[in-house]
Amino acid sequence: MEIRNPNEHGVIWHNPNSFFRYNGWPSVCKDDDGVLYAVCSGFRVSHICPFGKTVLFKSWDEGKTWSIPMVINDTYLDDRDAGILCLGGKTMLVTWFSHPVTAYTTTYEKSIRGSWAGSGGVLDMYPAIPEEHNKGGSFIRVSHDGGMTWGPTVKVPVSSPHGPTLRKDGSILYLGKELYSYGEEKEHIIAAWESRDEGSTWQKLGELDIPEGTIWNNFHEPHAIELDDGRLLGIIRAEGAEVPFGFTMYQTSSDDGGKTWSDMVPMGIWGSPPHLLKHSSGAVILVYGRRTEPFGERAVVTRDGGKTWSDEIVLCETTPCDLGYPASVELSDGSLLTVYYQQYEKEGFPSILCTKWHL
Repeated sequence: MEIRNPNEHGVIWHNPNSFFRYNGWPSVCKDDDGVLYAVCSGFRVSHICPFGKTVLFKSWDEGKTWSIPMVINDTYLDDRDAGILCLGGKTMLVTWFSHPVTAYTTTYEKSIRGSWAGSGGVLDMYPAIPEEHNKGGSFIRVSHDGGMTWGPTVKVPVSSPHGPTLRKDGSILYLGKELYSYGEEKEHIIAAWESRDEGSTWQKLGELDIPEGTIWNNFHEPHAIELDDGRLLGIIRAEGAEVPFGFTMYQTSSDDGGKTWSDMVPMGIWGSPPHLLKHSSGAVILVYGRRTEPFGERAVVTRDGGKTWSDEIVLCETTPCDLGYPASVELSDGSLLTVYYQQYEKEGFPSILCTKWHL
């Protein structure tokens, strides 16, 4: 496999002269006309803060230049992560999640008040948030006009940073972490759900089992795609004392449309969380962030449906910092554009960046 270097690096959004300059956890997709859409949680003051908004950027020249940020969601809570999926034409589905009020007023209160004085002032108003808006959860909205207008917010049963994927039959597959008060009270397992009406309603397909000796708190933030033969391939973020290789990923698959899944097995890769992309060449590309030396964004490639993976491909390297959550899209010439968040020129806060590279 030939890798052409050097990679081309670019900036999607960089806002250094503002209190709200922290941006993180992006995703990217392309519509049927070749327009690129990138989303992230933007206008933040820190990794944990009450100000996060779901923002959208568009590019009409395959990532060379990008629009100013367009706010999709600005709720009472911190709108974290952001996934985006093209359902065909100009129809876009965006995902995000928010912790419930109790998480901000207990677990994260010290962090929020320490990030900036204004953060604590907002936190003091949290008890007045109407009950119907204070529970948090995982959500979607759909646009039928390329992101100019958006439909109502729909609460969904699972969450994952890059959101769901589209299957060949037009249905939406969402492999994610079940969370909060959706359904019966139980551990936050990873499960597959599907929608056949653009996300308005969801049906559960099946659940994953965790390996012996691990706990559910070891596994988070999965992503899955449908392969050419109809098999589903899923990769899951894993971390904790019970997990080999530290901050890593596990792999699973389903041969029956998501009803049952194979045993999760460790990939032996230092990095996470995953994003999968099926390339026109038949290859499947997995990108992830590496948060240990050498820091940066990485990729591996499989041409046999996940049976074997290539050596690690270096997309970019950086100094130790808050980084990662890369996601990729294929451009018209077969090259790849991967978006991610990390520091721009060692500024001490993350921006939304991108790298163009080739198989």
